[in-house]
Amino acid sequence: MTGMTGMTATGRGAGWRPVAVLLLAVVAALAATLALAWSGSASAAPDGGKIVAVGAESQYADLISQVGGAYVQTSAIMSNPNVDPHSFEASIAVAREVGSARLVVQNGLGYDSFMNSVESATPSGGRTVVDVQRLLRLPDSTANPHLWYDPADMSRVADAIAASLARIQPSHRAYFLARAAAFKASLSPLYAAIASFKAAYAGVPVATTEPVADYLLSALGADNLTPWTFQADVMNGVDPSPQSVAAQRALLTGHKVRALLYNEQVTDALTGSFITLAEQNHIPVVGVYETMPTPGYHYQTWMRTEVQDLRNAVAANISTEHL
Repeated sequence: MTGMTGMTATGRGAGWRPVAVLLLAVVAALAATLALAWSGSASAAPDGGKIVAVGAESQYADLISQVGGAYVQTSAIMSNPNVDPHSFEASIAVAREVGSARLVVQNGLGYDSFMNSVESATPSGGRTVVDVQRLLRLPDSTANPHLWYDPADMSRVADAIAASLARIQPSHRAYFLARAAAFKASLSPLYAAIASFKAAYAGVPVATTEPVADYLLSALGADNLTPWTFQADVMNGVDPSPQSVAAQRALLTGHKVRALLYNEQVTDALTGSFITLAEQNHIPVVGVYETMPTPGYHYQTWMRTEVQDLRNAVAANISTEHL
């Protein structure tokens, strides 16, 4: 999950598309109209009741549910795999969810910066926020915000969730810690799939449209030949330079890669043209997702499916564009 020069602490760095836009007028309305409802709401849950928790993205909400089990009531702010996460806009309904939460898990690195605005508009002394960027001690200059594509990092998030829930409900500490341990143990098939792929296809060349799955590709030992400038420009909503576009095209027309991975949730004319170009050159394409597809998946099965889809592409020239 790399650094890039020229990045700033604003948004996703220099030119990053914000994943959400919270208008100042909305923030003001939230503070003015909902302050009474929020005051004390985050500290009202008794030790034996369910803890209201929010994951900014569906993958984090899933992890909260897996760790919290019977003692949490979890919702996800961004959970629709058919929606571009970068166009998400917070609303008063979102603020109500965040305002009532005892626990919030968010990504950081500007990916879900709207959460900071909502949290500021709905202050609560009884709310715990797990910011994954801060948990992992990543600098704001970290180039790739898709932290959940590193399963080792998600293990650390599970431990942080368990510790946070245990502080909220100390009587269930052993339960939360046991479930976090069970989550980490359940990653074994994923790690085995990653190791198997790496043993068979280490160094396999691939191309991408965005760095959505770059951390996973690194773990798999794949060689992403797409220039970082191209990936970053597409991620940031910036038109790539003609040189970057030409380099990306050459990877496909020259049959220099075994697969093209693209962000299934964010496609436009440019990315669509590269999908078509890959298909014309008989290079399989694999759609990867920013938010966990639901229903039907948990974090573990989602990641294993992504690994299997890439293996099918490399080993059997099979495309998998949709989960």
